[in-house]
Amino acid sequence: MPVLRRSSVVSVLLGSLLAVPLVSVTAASAHTRCDRMHRIHVPGAEKQIAACLDDLTTAGTVASGHTVQAQWQGLHSTATKNPSGVPGIQIDGYFHDDSTFNTTHGWNHDSQFVIRLPEKWNGGLVVSGAPGTRLQYANDFTISDWVLAKGYAFASTDKGNSGNTFFKDGRRPGDAIAEWYRRMTQLTVAAKVTVARHYRRPLRRTYAAGISNGGQLVHWALEHHPELYDGGLDAEGTYWPRDGGNNALVYLPVALRNYPKYAAAGDPKAHAAMIKAGFAPGSEFLWDFNYNFIWDNTQRIYREEVDPAYDGDLEAGIPYCESGTPNCDTDYRYYERPRSVHRTVKRLGMTGRIGKPMITVQGTLDTLLPIKVHGDAYAKKIREQGRGYLHRYYRIEGASHLDLEYDMFPDRMRPLLPCMRTAFEDLERWTAPRGGQAPPRSATIPRQTTGDVANTCSIS
Repeated sequence: MPVLRRSSVVSVLLGSLLAVPLVSVTAASAHTRCDRMHRIHVPGAEKQIAACLDDLTTAGTVASGHTVQAQWQGLHSTATKNPSGVPGIQIDGYFHDDSTFNTTHGWNHDSQFVIRLPEKWNGGLVVSGAPGTRLQYANDFTISDWVLAKGYAFASTDKGNSGNTFFKDGRRPGDAIAEWYRRMTQLTVAAKVTVARHYRRPLRRTYAAGISNGGQLVHWALEHHPELYDGGLDAEGTYWPRDGGNNALVYLPVALRNYPKYAAAGDPKAHAAMIKAGFAPGSEFLWDFNYNFIWDNTQRIYREEVDPAYDGDLEAGIPYCESGTPNCDTDYRYYERPRSVHRTVKRLGMTGRIGKPMITVQGTLDTLLPIKVHGDAYAKKIREQGRGYLHRYYRIEGASHLDLEYDMFPDRMRPLLPCMRTAFEDLERWTAPRGGQAPPRSATIPRQTTGDVANTCSIS
């Protein structure tokens, strides 16, 4: 689907993993704060259901059926402490779409969203898109709970397609990912209008925030529609360079070819090949988990999205095939593929020309999106475009891509989420309406080994 042009956004501003039935929950004590609930209208929504809740955080929405826990599992440490007890209104719904990957609530309809309006509002809005191929509730524990407790309204989208067959959406290669960008913009516009109308006063601040593929949406939002945001928080965002540089379809096949040889006998050539591809020295203890659970599927479904011709009539290739097997993604070589493939990646890629302040945090041990290929490379691109003054980049030693990996190796790692939250507070100060305070300079943050590692992070 086409990406909205900036002029289209301005004109608009002017003018599952589990099926959970949604019901409107209104406590007797909430009549006053929610008496205008049924007057809420999300612009462009084909369907919406509003509910008055005693607690908009996951501490309350798990029990009430207004979140889906399976969508956010694994993104945080089991030791993470979250705030709770934030009353307000939740709106679930969807925009027009002709795909049906998202089965949440039994709707069988994509472009589902959630908007949360806390009773005590601070004048701000945080908009996010789902990480990976997850759905609209995927940021509930990591982002929504925390910003709601600070008084922000919150909105999140399923990006318009999801799951391991997301590549089936769209008419041409890359269309499914291009839709992610359009849905982020669409939700931002709709949420800004909804929030302002509900609280009967204008927004003071709007932020884009996201993890992994959600961070990719933050990159794109601040490059293409900075007029919609005051800043952005990018946590380990995926970087697709437009100039043909290293990307996931380059280094993942190297890992699939070489890790088995390294695991079997410690083959030094195989190890050297992986380090050269971008994997961080010292991250070797995480390679087995990523090989068995993440790399192969990620390579096949994203390769199918941008290069479906590689394996002919197959869809997303052959799982865990050995080198030499026909159409095997283990032998995929991006640089040898036709120009059309590279044009598709260029269409989806980033320029580095961000237009509003952005803070990036990424773990040095990230073994799905190696920091050398993603965070480091995108930070360099931003500087090359003369936008370094709008960017702060914190490399978090000992953190990886999924905080569940910290739970697996707490003696070697630290979770990323606490640093993401510290960075958000730095972003708030940086973009304060009156006299913003610039964050500390970009830096590599040493691994924290004492104190409440799962809930604190100092960036200084």
